[in-house]
Amino acid sequence: MATKQTEPVTTISLRKLSLGTPEPQQKQSKTFTVEEAVETIGFGRFHIALFLIMGSTGVAEAMEIMLIAVVSPVIRCEWQLENWQVALVTTMVFFGYMVFSILFGLLADRYGRWKILLISFLWGAYFSLLTSFSPSYIWFVFLRTMVGCGVSGHAQGLIIKTEFLPTKYRGYMLPLSQVFWLAGSLLIIGLASVVIPTIGWRWLIRIASIPGIILIMVFKFIPESARFNVSTGNTQAALATLERIAKINRSVMPEGKLVEPILEKRGRFADLLHAKYLRTTLQIWVIWLGISFAYYGVILASAELLERDLVCGSRSESESEVVVTMGDPEGSQSPCHCHMFAPSDYRTMIISTIGEIARKRLSVY
Repeated sequence: MATKQTEPVTTISLRKLSLGTPEPQQKQSKTFTVEEAVETIGFGRFHIALFLIMGSTGVAEAMEIMLIAVVSPVIRCEWQLENWQVALVTTMVFFGYMVFSILFGLLADRYGRWKILLISFLWGAYFSLLTSFSPSYIWFVFLRTMVGCGVSGHAQGLIIKTEFLPTKYRGYMLPLSQVFWLAGSLLIIGLASVVIPTIGWRWLIRIASIPGIILIMVFKFIPESARFNVSTGNTQAALATLERIAKINRSVMPEGKLVEPILEKRGRFADLLHAKYLRTTLQIWVIWLGISFAYYGVILASAELLERDLVCGSRSESESEVVVTMGDPEGSQSPCHCHMFAPSDYRTMIISTIGEIARKRLSVY
């Protein structure tokens, strides 16, 4: 009996059919991140404008901080202050700076860098102008503390500038921006040498507020951080910002779609103390504490070293001696001999400040 043969053709035919009609594969669309877009766009005219505007925040900050050094001798004489009272002004300014730098950092991560930068400048300019009308020492300390709170938010300008700079240029553009701090320090010392002896310290404070007010007017040319926008899910705003930068720089955007993970929890101080970042956080805190203590200690102590015969009623034979008449509760008048800064003292401060130029070149290198 003949056996029925099976035809292997069926298997071969199915295999041929399978090979002949491959399954359609989906094309993966190209994507890019904010960092990749910044690198592709490169450095150009937008970054030069950003460097000048955001760098100028250092001018305003330096003028407000160094103002304490040049005004201290005058308020000491006007309100007959003790050494600890003069030192308290500086202490409270930096106390406000410390507290609000943390607060502004948290708010910037939640509501945007640009908004906090604008608020800090409005805050600082407002209270700085009010300081010039201080009727007493207590009011002066309080208002300068409020100025310190506002100045702490200026750091958001450095953050915005860093986020838009390509990696290749960050190494020397960021240290180079410290030249603006140097310019602000020299400017306030030069103004003090002219303004204080003629129209008084109150007018010096008003004039020192002008750079901050001017910067507020040009902030509209600076966009919000693209990284912040994508982290909040506002991808369209971030894309529009990057396209605008590419247009100004006459460059091109990377191909594809802008993608970035959306962060539901932003601005958490506890993240800094997480085991993953704790060592780095502590190292940065210690280093920054040492740098700040040494730098601000030296530049603000220079004013103290230049002051002589500052106790009311002491005798001074220098050319800069002035007599301030203060009234007591009974209406009698008593002389108060005070030593104001002489032109040579201002020159000494300017020369010591110019010495930073050497450090700036080394930092950039």
